[in-house]
Amino acid sequence: MRTLQVAQGVAWRTLHNVLTNPSLLIPSLVFPLFFFTAFAGGLSNIRNVPGFDFPSGYTAFQFVFVLLQSAAFGGVFTGFGIARDFESGFARRLLLAAPNRVGIVGGYAVAAAGRWLITATVLTTVALLVGMNVGGSGVDLVGLFTLALLLNLAAVLWAAGVAMRFRTMQAGPVMQFPVFVVLFFAPVYVPLALLQGWIHGVAKYNPLTRIVEAGRGLLSGDPTEVGLAYATGVALVLLFSLWALRGLRSAERAG
Repeated sequence: MRTLQVAQGVAWRTLHNVLTNPSLLIPSLVFPLFFFTAFAGGLSNIRNVPGFDFPSGYTAFQFVFVLLQSAAFGGVFTGFGIARDFESGFARRLLLAAPNRVGIVGGYAVAAAGRWLITATVLTTVALLVGMNVGGSGVDLVGLFTLALLLNLAAVLWAAGVAMRFRTMQAGPVMQFPVFVVLFFAPVYVPLALLQGWIHGVAKYNPLTRIVEAGRGLLSGDPTEVGLAYATGVALVLLFSLWALRGLRSAERAG
């Protein structure tokens, strides 16, 4: 029960800070909309490339990537907040006061999910208003958003591990850059089959490729590699859970 109370307190405080601070809330809403507009609008002629046969159109094709990207960066942005809490001294006081410190990590994870759900709601609404075609059923869409939540959880656990080791905002690039690179080495602009050269080889073995491709299949109503995508998402969550808990132990030792 105490662990749950700690998690609830951390989640509420983090969400309250985001929702009442425009400098934290607005970027998390604007960046995905900017990428969606730039990719789906500015690159829409890619749908005419021979071999591009995504049934729901290029807007839907890019929506899935931007949705997953917003989930990942929602986790990373929460990691920035953890680092700020250490710089301000709040996190250290929390470590001293919390009877079970695992709840601290859980609270930040819940906050990251809540923060991303706000972004996802805005992004999805905009996509539907501009005429995005959705071929999947309600079950397919639940599957898509669940994949995104797994990615959000993996990203916040990664960022939390970094933040708790370095305990400073200067670690921001360490949290963000690997996530950015892995995302953009997935099939961003065209399906995997249309990539050529070294980028095809990298994308083929990129674990996020399975999640992106499965998400696009779910949105179009043609599920593909869904089991592998979920297995990848769960594996990432488990891996970064260990990373985050070891980071928590590092923060505890630092005092």
